[in-house]
Amino acid sequence: MPLHRLNAITIGVPNVEATVAYYTDFGLTPEADGWLSSTDGGRQLRIVRSGVRRLVEVGIGAEHLDDAAAVVHRLRAADLPVEHEGTGLTTVEPVTGTRVSVRVAEPIRQQLVPPSVYNGPGRAERGTGRAPGVLRTNAVRPRKLGHVVLGSTDYEATIRFFTDLIGFKVSDRIAGHGAFLRCSTDHHNVLVLNAPVAFLHHSSWQVDDVDEVGRGASAMLEGRPDRHVWGLGRHHAGSNFFWYLKDPAGNFSEYYSDMDCILDDQLWSPETLEGARGLFNWGPPPPPSFLAPDDLAEMMTGAHQPG
Repeated sequence: MPLHRLNAITIGVPNVEATVAYYTDFGLTPEADGWLSSTDGGRQLRIVRSGVRRLVEVGIGAEHLDDAAAVVHRLRAADLPVEHEGTGLTTVEPVTGTRVSVRVAEPIRQQLVPPSVYNGPGRAERGTGRAPGVLRTNAVRPRKLGHVVLGSTDYEATIRFFTDLIGFKVSDRIAGHGAFLRCSTDHHNVLVLNAPVAFLHHSSWQVDDVDEVGRGASAMLEGRPDRHVWGLGRHHAGSNFFWYLKDPAGNFSEYYSDMDCILDDQLWSPETLEGARGLFNWGPPPPPSFLAPDDLAEMMTGAHQPG
């Protein structure tokens, strides 16, 4: 496909040092120039100073120069500003003010790990022994950035920007609330949500399996129960296991595993999800602060402006 990966995100926060320390605890590796890296995706998170927490930029990977040039053509036809240079382009999503860059990039090549083996009714596939997941002692390290969730005051316009102009595809919709969009074979790489103010809801990071979701969250919560937001559970849209935590700036971060992949567009039928089904398939109900973060009212008043 012309677009094939989520490259990286830049988030703005008032408290850079504390937020970098949080994502280091989360399992990302800090680099000397301010980036943080996942094990397979490389430099995928940059944290910069801002008066209010926000998604500053999202980077998307294109396969060829011609693919980036096609995006430039569509943006100019829509009279949107675009900087076209070298191996890509930069533009701005007009509703949220988020910078969007499209760059030619190599595919993410992920190290293969043996599949988790589970016993079940009538099948002792693991033989004699404990489950490998309960024997792990290594720190959990996210494999790659999976998706980012962006609140928009005109979510339909933001969806059209990503689909009609950038080239994303719709995987599923939440009736009256948003859409799951993909620029790769993952079920979604961007989720656009209806919101009273533009803001970053969460970033989501892939780990090996559900044991790593639980182990990663448990390590993050040790001595810091205030970081917990929601989990463990399983989504319907995307099918992934999840656990959400909160960084010091108020952004949510998610460990996930077992995301649906859409390898053939003709074999996938997008759904319009209603009610709780749009949020989760099983698990504890989401807290009110997940649906409406505590600082939304403050952001709506304009008490702080992006720096």
